[in-house]
Amino acid sequence: METFEEYLEKKKIDSSAFQQAEEELWLEWQGLFEQIHPDSFTSQKLFLINPIRRKYPLVKTTKKETTKD
Repeated sequence: METFEEYLEKKKIDSSAFQQAEEELWLEWQGLFEQIHPDSFTSQKLFLINPIRRKYPLVKTTKKETTKD
């Protein structure tokens, strides 16, 4: 079973930024997520996930190696 943080990562949401900015909402969502199936959570929060994703996008840094010729 995935954690709430893993779920947010899958949805491309920065969990820590979301938690810091809107802790009450984050805690509410986490509590609900732990009680129901992730698919049910997605169905219930479908129209709320996108605005959160836009506010707190997950930025993954990729390391590009440069080679000297």
